[in-house]
Amino acid sequence: MEKRGELVARTPVPPTAPPAEQAAEQAADPAVQRHVLRVLVISQVLSGAGLAAGITVGALLAQDMLGSTGLAGLPSALFTAGSACAAIAVSRISAARGRRPGLAAGYATGAVGSAGVITAAALDSPALLFAALFVYGAGTATNLQARYAGADLAAPGHRARAVSTVLVATTLGGVLGPNLAAPTGDLAHVLGLPRLAGPFLLAGLAYAAAALVLATRLHPDPLLLARAAAAATPAPAPDAPAADAPAPDAPAPVLDTPAPVLDVPADPVAAARIRNRVLLGAQVMVVTQLVMVAVMTMTPVHMHDHGHGTAASGLVIALHVAAMYLPSPLTGRLVDRHGPLAVGAAAGLTLLAAGLVAALAPADSVALLALALVLLGLGWNFGLVSGTAVITEAAPLATRARTQGAVDVAIAVSGTTGGLASGAVVDLAGYSALALGGGLLALVILPALAATATRSRR
Repeated sequence: MEKRGELVARTPVPPTAPPAEQAAEQAADPAVQRHVLRVLVISQVLSGAGLAAGITVGALLAQDMLGSTGLAGLPSALFTAGSACAAIAVSRISAARGRRPGLAAGYATGAVGSAGVITAAALDSPALLFAALFVYGAGTATNLQARYAGADLAAPGHRARAVSTVLVATTLGGVLGPNLAAPTGDLAHVLGLPRLAGPFLLAGLAYAAAALVLATRLHPDPLLLARAAAAATPAPAPDAPAADAPAPDAPAPVLDTPAPVLDVPADPVAAARIRNRVLLGAQVMVVTQLVMVAVMTMTPVHMHDHGHGTAASGLVIALHVAAMYLPSPLTGRLVDRHGPLAVGAAAGLTLLAAGLVAALAPADSVALLALALVLLGLGWNFGLVSGTAVITEAAPLATRARTQGAVDVAIAVSGTTGGLASGAVVDLAGYSALALGGGLLALVILPALAATATRSRR
């Protein structure tokens, strides 16, 4: 008896349908998109726990091993740098072979990095720790790349909602992970490991499980099916079929094999318009990522330096991660209804509010710090969903995976910059200066959004 996922992937096409239309019909089948989203949701729930573990204790582990606050932002910088490299690899594998092998390989690499962090903590080796954190960053890149897979088969008016469905799935694991920091620390202690290595035990298992789910269940591959459907649909022409249209008796496209798609515009004006939209979406996500990573990285360190334990910082980070992903369905609907430019502007303003609250919050107030991190996560969510929608709508299908990968590299580089700078800024000027500066920096996206909105109305 066939499994449910396989049944969806092999939905028969009526005998009256020409073979070349099978891919288009399957791509348009809502059951196929629902199956893809289900698999992605399961993998995101698992990977969310792995993602949040490093956020919670990475900086604390480095501070403990190095004895310096000035380098506490280095772990965040390293795994975001690793995320940049992994984004290139995952996007290239996805472009050549499909989303399934690309995402599965990314999560498997993240699991290897988690094992390396545990080994480094056991050996008290900062050099190995930094190398392992770099590899661990592959999980972060893959977690973000998965959102694009949710939109590959979505109808144009529902792409933001599809992206948000994948993002919100990260919430469960992302909220659970930080709150398991203390129990997994106890487990690590029982195993003879440093307590701060405990969350990385969870991360390794979570990333490995996510890789297994994707490798075995993501059939058909959404990107390859979307390409096959586009290749099987002839371009409209008044008198003759398009040159690249398939013949009526052509064999059906193989749904797990790349198909050529020639949808890149030859018109320089259209190409420039696409490039400008992609750059706008990238700018929104790059700035929001930089601000979020910088403030988020140093908040647990700030709390630790003022007497708060890992349980308190874990709670704050859990609320932050929840705010990063839980509002995604609402954000997706707002983007589909009001457009990505308005939601992108809301991202900048929300991050400003987060910076102000964090800068003014007393160090002993867990509640106000939690509020600041919730606003920080919400502003990031607005920026990520709106920026992703801009890029997904603008990028041609033939180059979509590579474009998305290049954008995620820029996002990871901005996160690296934020992580590296955050420790130095706090060391020199304090946490309040970091938070306030981050909030003000977020406002730089507003002029570009306003200019694009003005051009769109002309």
